[in-house]
Amino acid sequence: MDKLRTYFDEMVVYKDLKNSNFFSALSLPSFMRDWLLRRFEDEEGRFDMEELTAFIHRFIPKKEEWTSIKSRIVKDNERIKMLAKISLNIDIRTGEASFSLPDFGLTEKETIIEDYVWEVCKNELANGQEVWGMIELGYRPPGGPVAPRRPGKIRLLSFKRFCPYTMELEFYKDARAQFSTKEWIDVVLGAVDYNAAGYRTEEQKLTMLTRLLPFVEKRLNLMELAPKGTGKSYLFGRVSRYGWLSSGGVMSRAKLFYDISRNQDGLIASHDFVTLDEVQTISFSDTDEMRAALKGYMESGVYTVGNHENTADAGIILCGNISKELMDSDGTRNMLEELPAVFHESALIERIHGFIKGWNIPRMNDDLKICGWALNSEYFCSILHELREESVYRAVVDGLVVVPEGADTRDTEAVKRIATAYLKLLFPHVRDAADITAMDFNRYCLRRACNMRAAIKMQLGILDEEYAGKDIPHFRIHGARGNAI
Repeated sequence: MDKLRTYFDEMVVYKDLKNSNFFSALSLPSFMRDWLLRRFEDEEGRFDMEELTAFIHRFIPKKEEWTSIKSRIVKDNERIKMLAKISLNIDIRTGEASFSLPDFGLTEKETIIEDYVWEVCKNELANGQEVWGMIELGYRPPGGPVAPRRPGKIRLLSFKRFCPYTMELEFYKDARAQFSTKEWIDVVLGAVDYNAAGYRTEEQKLTMLTRLLPFVEKRLNLMELAPKGTGKSYLFGRVSRYGWLSSGGVMSRAKLFYDISRNQDGLIASHDFVTLDEVQTISFSDTDEMRAALKGYMESGVYTVGNHENTADAGIILCGNISKELMDSDGTRNMLEELPAVFHESALIERIHGFIKGWNIPRMNDDLKICGWALNSEYFCSILHELREESVYRAVVDGLVVVPEGADTRDTEAVKRIATAYLKLLFPHVRDAADITAMDFNRYCLRRACNMRAAIKMQLGILDEEYAGKDIPHFRIHGARGNAI
């Protein structure tokens, strides 16, 4: 798309996921793949496959290579550079800084960041609990004249953040203003690896993009039940480095919120969203304990485990595959009956802001894979991460939406939060209410938010007779006649 290259320039890369299996064979996440494309592609979208492959083999090791790497560091005293996710730890008792490499199983007990390295790297390392970057590792042998009983540790020698450019939100907003809404929907699909031309309707496109709302809005809790093969796991687990996908298995309060034995916060504290995929197969080590923790956190963003209390901004996303006969376009069937018992309580379900009707998304096929110029996924997802901090969009929503008297507080908050996320995603150039028409706001933000909340409300009525027959409030837009939904 020439227009995309004109306004976004170097933030655009050529992606060919339909015809090439080069990157899929390497099992690289989208953000890392596009980082590499941006580094190696020329202006025509071509790259030297041998050069790129050599870089990957040298700097992006597989998990099974870690033992060999560790041997080279410890036994051969080599200095090793690699592109990886690093997690920072500062021991309050000793004052020492250490790190872990969660993807390789290296823990903070085995590492050290010496003071002279910390002084050089602290600004980049302290930007988040987990940071992607180019790291250089070495070895500090055990013992020494000052501390003969000192254990050997892998040490950090240097660190350079993964993101090679500064996020300029104003540039992004101004560039968005050059596209029509329909064009921008296609741009966003391409940014997360999908071919807009492969969708039959705008509704299919918008339902797909609904999955991105937790990327751009803090503490947005969503549920999606859908057929198999619609790309849920890919979008939530492979596109953004700021999210976490947990597929099936056992989930504990310690892993999700706080581990008392390790004195360490869980997934919620270090990610923009946590997706519990294949939720119908997930089991919980303690159902009552997990339900209580989820309810408290999803309501206020605060979690308390023992004497430890903390706040976080991660959204909770529940994704699952259910029987086809339970998928109901009008929401009158009980779509929760196949989910674990922890999700059969209305007080928990009410804290989910909206429902994604995944059956409106086509099953993944080659025609839905991007083949052409598109926004760099790593850049795009980093922008969405930055937009989470922008409060002007909620102010616009508050100014536009008329809340009727007696409206349920949770319904109002859910609708406004979803509408705000849509505004950030589809209309990031909007700075005040005058920058968007009532028609566009109603069609792409408010009406969709109301429908997503209404689906949750319908399931609540099926689950608990206390909610039966209770519709969501009739929100409308200032200056517009009638109801918005």
